[in-house]
Amino acid sequence: MTEDVVAEPVKYSSSRGGATPRVPGQTTLTPHKLKNISTTEEKSRIITGISELDRVLGGGIVIGSVILIGGEPGIGKSTILLQLCGEVSKTKNVLYVTGEESVRQIKLRAVRLDVPQENISLVAESDVDEICGLIESMKPDLVVIDSIQTMRCTDIASSSGTVSQVKESTARFLNVAKTLEIPTFIVGHVNKDGAIAGPKVMEHIVDTVLYFEGDKTLPYRVLRAVKNRYGSTNEIGMFDMTGRGLAQIDNPSQVMLEGRPLGISGTCVACVMEGTRPVLSEIQALVTKTSFPSPRRTASGFDYNRMYLLLAVLEKRAGYSFANQDVYINIVGGLKLDETACDLPTCMALASSLLDLPIGEKTFAVGEVGLGGEIRSVPHLETRLREAQRVGFDTAIVPKHNLKLIDPAQFPGLKLVGVSYLREAINTIKLK
Repeated sequence: MTEDVVAEPVKYSSSRGGATPRVPGQTTLTPHKLKNISTTEEKSRIITGISELDRVLGGGIVIGSVILIGGEPGIGKSTILLQLCGEVSKTKNVLYVTGEESVRQIKLRAVRLDVPQENISLVAESDVDEICGLIESMKPDLVVIDSIQTMRCTDIASSSGTVSQVKESTARFLNVAKTLEIPTFIVGHVNKDGAIAGPKVMEHIVDTVLYFEGDKTLPYRVLRAVKNRYGSTNEIGMFDMTGRGLAQIDNPSQVMLEGRPLGISGTCVACVMEGTRPVLSEIQALVTKTSFPSPRRTASGFDYNRMYLLLAVLEKRAGYSFANQDVYINIVGGLKLDETACDLPTCMALASSLLDLPIGEKTFAVGEVGLGGEIRSVPHLETRLREAQRVGFDTAIVPKHNLKLIDPAQFPGLKLVGVSYLREAINTIKLK
């Protein structure tokens, strides 16, 4: 006697957990010819009216896109989204869904920020199916979900904020956004490591992931894209947190250099590229004799391991010993510099503090430092020089190899000093 096992027909699960068998040859899908799909900017993007946000998004909000924005509590996520709703509502209808606050609390914030309120609809709800139904009936031009950790799907037996709830809620909002072509902003909380809480697949589902960065004790905020299907991930937007909300910083170089000490050793100005935008930033270094058996090393806004590498190069190739010195590095304004073009100004700031010799107040440096003590070329030098010239600097210490590729006549009033080795750059401090 034999037993035959009859295979069950394959069933495909829908996003809501139901199972329906697939009938071969039947579908409700209708493909579109690629050549017939419109790509005009007027129809495919919404200009927010906040130029710094438009820069990060790649030129505006893409129709039907889902944008996840994360950041530490109190950094300004809800503030910028409410300001965004106010700007967009001047010409379009906006739906703001809050799962953490009451509509009265949102109203109070909107009054404080002086946000236009005519075309903004508020709802305090956390049921995902109810919200999706409301979106389908209202068909607004923009939706804000604040926040995804408070949303819940009633057919999933777990509490709000769990992995299954966050993942399924995001998928359902994505389905509605793509079907109706309604751009949707989703606020995501962050964990102790600073990453967006919840499953990593949530970041893969959405089209754009934005992070709000900055020290809450300082007024400056940096909005950075870490994923963007419709634009560059190198651009940043800079804001100033004021009593009336987030104000755009149109000239970040000027803001970063305000209050810079003059005639003091241990400071050097660097120029970093944030996407296509050059930003001048002050690097401060303090080298002082240690009172501990092992000298202290501290870096704020600068890579800790990179600091150790540069200290080793300074000692081995330039002959300056930091073995019995405490070393502190600070990037003014709360910026985080991770570009190797900041190597040379960091080394010059360290040497300036060790020798107690100030660097010229109108001098800036740019260059990568190799392990042999050589100064290597950096990209976009002409853009950096134009920014420094615009702000008022008159001397630039740059890699000598870069000078072969540019015309110094294009920068009248700016003295270009080419250096090949780290020792040459530090000698420019001694000659002043």
